[in-house]
Amino acid sequence: MRFCPRCGSLMVLKTVNGKRMWVCPSCGYTEEVDSSGGGSSLVLKQKIEHSEKERLVVIPKDINWEAMPKTRVTCPRCGYHEAYYWVVQTRRADEPPTRFFKCVRCGYVWREYD
Repeated sequence: MRFCPRCGSLMVLKTVNGKRMWVCPSCGYTEEVDSSGGGSSLVLKQKIEHSEKERLVVIPKDINWEAMPKTRVTCPRCGYHEAYYWVVQTRRADEPPTRFFKCVRCGYVWREYD
């Protein structure tokens, strides 16, 4: 990434007459890429850390669990084979929804992604 020394705009890399050049799309300033790697590919990596609060599943207190559908699935905490379940679209619409489960016996809540 390079900024134009004249106007401060973000410059773009272009090939002009076989040479790699920094070109300012705003004012037209050009500068040849130096041999120290100014034209090499750049990769931006960012690791996203989630706090415990972001991992929480918020469930309203007034849910009538007996009216919720149940399914046969093994609870990862107590090993019981029945849980209430519900489905929420937590990601983009073109991705599968997230399935949430609550163990009938111990009340542990977990989620599964496809």
